[in-house]
Amino acid sequence: MPDSNLKFKCKYCQREFSRETTLSVHVCEQKIRFQHKDDPANRMGFQNFLKFYETTQGSSKLKTYDDFATSPYYKAFVKYGNYCVSSKVINPARYTEWLLKNNKRIDYWASDKLYEEFLQTYIFKENSSDAMARSLEASIVWSEETNNPSQHFLRYGNPNKICHLITSGKITGWVIFNSESGHEFLNNLNPEQLAIIFDYISPDKWQKIFKDYSGDTEYVKEMLKQAGW
Repeated sequence: MPDSNLKFKCKYCQREFSRETTLSVHVCEQKIRFQHKDDPANRMGFQNFLKFYETTQGSSKLKTYDDFATSPYYKAFVKYGNYCVSSKVINPARYTEWLLKNNKRIDYWASDKLYEEFLQTYIFKENSSDAMARSLEASIVWSEETNNPSQHFLRYGNPNKICHLITSGKITGWVIFNSESGHEFLNNLNPEQLAIIFDYISPDKWQKIFKDYSGDTEYVKEMLKQAGW
């Protein structure tokens, strides 16, 4: 006869059940967290959890996913991971470093306001090749959607959408100021559109960058010219 005292224990929350079938359909918060372990947002949240402890705690012991799943910070980091995925945050690793360096509260990491603040510093410091690659990716997406040559993106693309791509860091001054089509795009904008993107295309800031990195600037100009931009 089966032992009526036999208990089946959930390995996540330690709750006990008298029947295995009951255990198999049991759902608890910790079980859900482990079931979603491989979701993109969870993976990103876990990586940033590790970065957080490495930077702020100086912990020599490597944290595990178990530590993450039982942490009081779990929901905040997963929320941040979801934000990075859904908002297509550029260079999430650099963004996380910026958040930690500037002592931003974890509860507010998934914030458009903070991301905009980060972008308005990051785009003026990043590698020109990374900036150009993102612009080319955006142009290819537009080309596939409209069946137009990608090099005509700034000439014939929707200006409001392009302005949004500028304020989200997908297109930067490296391409806008170093291509013929970029100058055409700026000349065709109305005052309201120019005001929206001004913090991202500040001519004074970009001219200083182009002067400080003249070799990169000439390379970008030549590449864009050859590509028909």
